[in-house]
Amino acid sequence: MPEFRFAYNIFELGSAEDFAATCRRAEQHGYDTAFAADHLGIAAPFPTLVAAAQATERLRVGTLVLNAPFWNPALLARDIATTDLLSGGRLEVGLGAGHMKWEFDEADIEWEPFGRRADRLEALIAELSELFAADGYAQQAALREHFGVTALRPVQRTGFGGYGPPLIVGGTGDRILRIAAATADIIGIAGAFQVPGQPPGTLRIGTADEADERIRFAREHAGERADQVQWQALTQAVVVTDDRRAAAEEFLSRTGPMMTADELLETPFVFIGTVEQMAEQVLRNHERYGFTYYAVHGPYMDTFAPVIERVRAISG
Repeated sequence: MPEFRFAYNIFELGSAEDFAATCRRAEQHGYDTAFAADHLGIAAPFPTLVAAAQATERLRVGTLVLNAPFWNPALLARDIATTDLLSGGRLEVGLGAGHMKWEFDEADIEWEPFGRRADRLEALIAELSELFAADGYAQQAALREHFGVTALRPVQRTGFGGYGPPLIVGGTGDRILRIAAATADIIGIAGAFQVPGQPPGTLRIGTADEADERIRFAREHAGERADQVQWQALTQAVVVTDDRRAAAEEFLSRTGPMMTADELLETPFVFIGTVEQMAEQVLRNHERYGFTYYAVHGPYMDTFAPVIERVRAISG
């Protein structure tokens, strides 16, 4: 059996005390990682991750995912190195191309075609790797020598060509998965697909067949790396029930007919059933897709916790 890892996405902070208590509860539940997203209207990712790390003992922290076009490489490198240092080497860096046009408009950042945004993601990974490999900035050498301080750099030396924290690249499109296959330590399949003909950011849940095809595509491009990387799935919903079909039909009545009830019950991106059934689904998903790393959205953090315990009891 593989070693499964589980994460949750931070949705809201509340007070500083409430946030710290939530992080500690997640750690007690057995979660491995707390992720912060990169969207307008929610907390800034890096301060959130530092606070989460300081509230816990072993919980890793990460971004899922940063919008590459939002970030200047030199300034992002500084935030990554600082957060990795202050978290005691517990940071994971997730990067993506961005998909919510309204956020770019609100931030007065140019919304470019997908291919150009993918180019920016690829270039950002390369530039971060170069910055982490360097011994700080040459212009600071005399200052560092005078005061006897060391250059700011990440604690971890695993991702970004062996000079930074583990790198996650997440998405579903061909170009993003090719970038992930070439560079990432963790390849994330988001489970949310753009609806054709609708405004950017209009998403639907992917089917099992689509997951099969996306994994096949990414593995093909990863080549020999395919069995060395971790495969992550972003879970879109968790529903505890004794009647899976009725719950699936009710779910689709609220979200719209994006797929049949049978397809919803088969997709790896949604968990519907008893704790035992969901734990068995985690194991089936591993056999079919290779997923060993799951992220659930924050509102499902407590709901999914018994599944983590059951999976580890079965697989351990």
